[in-house]
Amino acid sequence: MITLAQIQTKLIYALKHSDKTQTEIAHALNVSQSTIAHYIKGDILPALDTLANLCKLLDMDANDILCIND
Repeated sequence: MITLAQIQTKLIYALKHSDKTQTEIAHALNVSQSTIAHYIKGDILPALDTLANLCKLLDMDANDILCIND
């Protein structure tokens, strides 16, 4: 079974290792920088549409973030 903790870990890794700043990501997704900071801290997960746009923005495979390929 895939857990939210596994998804969160992958998302945090992707955000921390992005070549974009939190501010750039936030602006592109039309969310606040503090929202991105909360994603990185693991406080919250993005909504599905935001996750899809984040994957596109960071050129990530959603299957990897969602642990489908594990």
